[in-house]
Amino acid sequence: MAIDPGFSRLLDEVAGLLSEEPRRLRRLPEGESIVFVGDTHGDRDATEQVFAQFPPDRFVVVFLGDYVDRGSESLENLRLLFTRKLASPDRVILLMGNHEGWNTAPFTPADFWLGLPEQEAERLGAVLLHLPFAAWHPGGVLALHGGLPDIASLEAFAEIQLGDENWRRITWGDWIDEGLIASPWRVRPALDRTEFERVMEQLDMKLLVRSHQPAAPTYLYDDRCLTLFTSCAYGDGRRQVAVLRPDRLLNTAKDLDLIEI
Repeated sequence: MAIDPGFSRLLDEVAGLLSEEPRRLRRLPEGESIVFVGDTHGDRDATEQVFAQFPPDRFVVVFLGDYVDRGSESLENLRLLFTRKLASPDRVILLMGNHEGWNTAPFTPADFWLGLPEQEAERLGAVLLHLPFAAWHPGGVLALHGGLPDIASLEAFAEIQLGDENWRRITWGDWIDEGLIASPWRVRPALDRTEFERVMEQLDMKLLVRSHQPAAPTYLYDDRCLTLFTSCAYGDGRRQVAVLRPDRLLNTAKDLDLIEI
């Protein structure tokens, strides 16, 4: 597999756009319907369904990372995401997952990355390292890929560096609970309820919306932690998104609309 000239030009445009956007934390607008999308993992059809049902002219669409590997259409999925990002830069938000951190922390299995010529993988990986780590909404919602960083304020996101421990918590972190055990992979930090409550209090956030962990229950920790998966690539094949409505008071993640696509 190789990157074609059309995708190469698209990548140059996206690189220029991302270099001008916030590198660590995005603020989501109030008064808008916000759609959170879990891992799409090479499931281009899932991404098409998201944009068909939640067009960016009516919704702000936040993708929580992991756009490649596992599924059969990783390059096509990226092409679609990049095209829509360029068309609606402030209404399509692409966050970083662990599969976008290839240049910082390679992993296996990685069928997409290992299927690219080395130079092309390096170039694409360098662009994806410009994706922001998280997004937050003034209603008290924090969105990111995996686990919470150990920081004392939202402003401290600016201090997180690629590859450091907090970056690994964000991109690789798993949540554990009764009946949900830690992954045997050492690269995946295992975080528990005590850690969740401590960091959420420090950040003054009510809800965490994340993806990354297909074995996790949809709701954890008194329904304050929502795990989304939006790909049929593996796991139970669930394709779910969550919608934050502008007129909805938020107390738990069940105040978001959970929708099958």
